[in-house]
Amino acid sequence: MTDFFAGIPQVRYEGPDSTNDFAFRHYNPDEVVLGKPLKDHLRFAVAWWHSFAWEGGDPFGGQTFERPWHPQDDMSRAKMKADTAFRMYEILNVPFYCWHDADIRPDQGSFAGNLRTLEEITDYMAEKQAETGVRCLWGTANMFSHRRWMSGAATNPDPDVFAFAAATVKSCMDATQKLDGANYVLWGGREGYETLLNTDMKQELDHMGRFLSMVVDYKHKIGFKGTILVEPKPQEPSKHQYDYDAATCFGFLQKYGLEKEVKLNLEQGHAILAGHSFEHELATAAALGVLGSIDMNRNDYQTGWDTDQFPNNVPEVALAYYEVLRAGGFTTGGTNFDAKVRRQSLDPEDLILAHVGAMDVCAQGLKAAARMIEDGALEDARRARYAGWETPEAQAMLGSTLEDVADRVLQGDINPRPRSGRQERLENIWNRVLG
Repeated sequence: MTDFFAGIPQVRYEGPDSTNDFAFRHYNPDEVVLGKPLKDHLRFAVAWWHSFAWEGGDPFGGQTFERPWHPQDDMSRAKMKADTAFRMYEILNVPFYCWHDADIRPDQGSFAGNLRTLEEITDYMAEKQAETGVRCLWGTANMFSHRRWMSGAATNPDPDVFAFAAATVKSCMDATQKLDGANYVLWGGREGYETLLNTDMKQELDHMGRFLSMVVDYKHKIGFKGTILVEPKPQEPSKHQYDYDAATCFGFLQKYGLEKEVKLNLEQGHAILAGHSFEHELATAAALGVLGSIDMNRNDYQTGWDTDQFPNNVPEVALAYYEVLRAGGFTTGGTNFDAKVRRQSLDPEDLILAHVGAMDVCAQGLKAAARMIEDGALEDARRARYAGWETPEAQAMLGSTLEDVADRVLQGDINPRPRSGRQERLENIWNRVLG
């Protein structure tokens, strides 16, 4: 076992007036909102990579964290990390966690060696799950850190790298199945290009489509009941990545006939990098029927890159969960904290408190979103804005020809006048409900 979190108490709900740092002020897991407990709405998960694998480096400096399991170069330290992780899940009372293969097993320098250590550590994690009741929200393969992935994985010009990627994903899907994972994610960290001067984009996209089709086929072969998710990201590290945003990913899925098989895992930080808001990406995915799960974090708006900070902006989070609730809520997905403490936050307490604050912010945001749903004013205004389309004449127009519609304008002397979108009024309603 581990004593890394020694002296840190179990975090419990104490209410908004509590001054205890190690208490939830807004997240009461059993509080019923819209007919369902908060814990079932939010489905919190802790990211193994940022919380335990990350050593505190950034593009301008190296390791700042000194954890007893660093470096992860043997199985004893990998198991120490797992002990620490599951202890943290118990302290926070989170139901789920997420992982990359490289987060949980030491690299052995070969696929066979990595497969052996992956199987050993996931056997150990399965035992920890049985002891604690914590589950795997999703697993994925890290196919971006090692130098073999420098030109991509599924899109790599070297067929041997494609093969190594396929074997890696198969092993990670098997491990996710073993851990009763609710989803499997493909995150194309380097599926893109740095320059078009050496890139055959059509071939790379076709290879990426074939790779994902192989993944879907294997899911059905092994009877995996979870959801296959793709995570959009526009850049960083590639100049341009093929999974740029929700709309781009859906177009890709449609092209390769996968739109009924694959959904999206959307991240706030990636939405910002794409020039969108998080609620835009969520609404887009919901409208296209591919909203699956979310990575909740935030960016520093004074920088131009993905800082992966814990969420602390309740109004932003409320708009995100509003779109999730409007779409019917999560099924197999959930709220994964793809976020990391700052590299100056060295203490074990910092890691716990970062999650406590984020969970409270998400709880506030979801409850505010629920109040917006219950209030109904925003949805009433939305319906009123499109009410004209409910008439028989308007519906008939959608089945008409261009000439018929043009004749309707001429014969009816149609000369529409613009009507207010009432944006400021709706923003006032939003702020009123936030309270």
